[in-house]
Amino acid sequence: MLKIYNTLTREKEEFKPLEAGKVKMYVCGPTVYNYIHIGNSRSTVAFDTIRRYLEYRGYEVNYVSNFTDVDDKIIRTAKEMALTPVELADKFIAAFKEDTQALEVLEATVHPRVMDNIPEIIAFIAALIEKGYAYESDGDVYYRTEKFDDYGQLSDQSIKDLRMGASERMEEENLKKESPIDFALWKQAKPGEISWESPWGEGRPGWHIECSVMATKYLGETIDIHGGGHDLTFPHHENEIAQSEAKTGHTFVNYWMHNGFVTMGESEEKMSKSLGNFVLVHDILKKVDAQVLRFLLAAAHYRRPIKFSDRTVEEARNNLEKIRSAYNNAQYRLEAADSDLSSDQTDLAVFEALEARFVKEMDDDFQADNAMTVIYQFVKELNMYSERDQVSQVVLEKALSLLEQLMMIFGIKLQADTILDGDIQALIDERIQARQDKNFSRSDEIRDYLKEQGIILDDTNQGTRWRRA
Repeated sequence: MLKIYNTLTREKEEFKPLEAGKVKMYVCGPTVYNYIHIGNSRSTVAFDTIRRYLEYRGYEVNYVSNFTDVDDKIIRTAKEMALTPVELADKFIAAFKEDTQALEVLEATVHPRVMDNIPEIIAFIAALIEKGYAYESDGDVYYRTEKFDDYGQLSDQSIKDLRMGASERMEEENLKKESPIDFALWKQAKPGEISWESPWGEGRPGWHIECSVMATKYLGETIDIHGGGHDLTFPHHENEIAQSEAKTGHTFVNYWMHNGFVTMGESEEKMSKSLGNFVLVHDILKKVDAQVLRFLLAAAHYRRPIKFSDRTVEEARNNLEKIRSAYNNAQYRLEAADSDLSSDQTDLAVFEALEARFVKEMDDDFQADNAMTVIYQFVKELNMYSERDQVSQVVLEKALSLLEQLMMIFGIKLQADTILDGDIQALIDERIQARQDKNFSRSDEIRDYLKEQGIILDDTNQGTRWRRA
């Protein structure tokens, strides 16, 4: 039985999708004015891992993740770079896709953009005005927050406390509001800004309305899962609930999920752009193997913080190499495996039991760290089995297939086309020893194997060098 921790109720709940066998899932995507940083990628990888597990469990997942391509930061950065907002957004959407593809993130079912949904946003806002939940003020449109009875439920805050906190902030915009906690649905255009015509004059959408419109447009008035970073709980997701439920009269989301932060270095300081301690994935991938970074991000429980440091990267690299080494050793033994051994069922049961334990851990709110512990036990059993004098073809094929499937939930490919540098060097060292021992058949076998994986060896006077084809 799959259970999910629901931020709204602050409890683990049995997952019951709206439609049997299908999941409607919306995850807040990036504001595309720069390359994504490691914190952005944590959310992207966490929910991609959850999606992959749901699909592994047999669900058909309709996965929608947006691009915010209209925003103050986009307008400002576009001006600085002498680009139009559209050109800037196009540039960094392409960069996002390049980085996330390197991290084996599956393409969303739909990747909607705000600019492509302006008519729907205007219609949504007009409906809120008609219902009395929004009002126009000098070209802006605001949501009448105190009219929504359950406002603050997701973030566990009261209207009274929010009002007191907002009233202490002296902002020019507050003069246009009925209440300081009201938020913008439509912003009047400033001179030279990108804008669209609306019943309230030239302007552009506020941030919060965008996700309400795109989620309900592509997934319906009620969806199963809505995900995003913990920092989006308030005000963004709180506002999404207020807008959506005021318009439709129905529950907006059944399960709210939020991932934890990334901390930087051994000091475990929270990563943020305001502190200037963020690292771009675009830069990390120049130094760190994409599969190692994916492993680091995916192998932790999504609600817990992740420490990003040289040490944690090295730990991820070592653990991944151990898994790959066990997989490659088993693949090697498969070539000479016996197709008929009497111990097949007993040995198969060991690996099938580990798969069941893996599922049990992941069914408990996607406990990826505990599930990875099961993987390490799986690898230990696979190594011990591979070292036997006689091994079964049936057992090895089943074990290898299971390990591939389980690791693909984490976005990790075990096939040889993603062989790690450490594995390559280990094989080269083995080949050097084989040549010294005059075991030329094994030497040639290693060379041919590496060539099949796109690894070219060059024997020089200074030693053996390798390169990717």
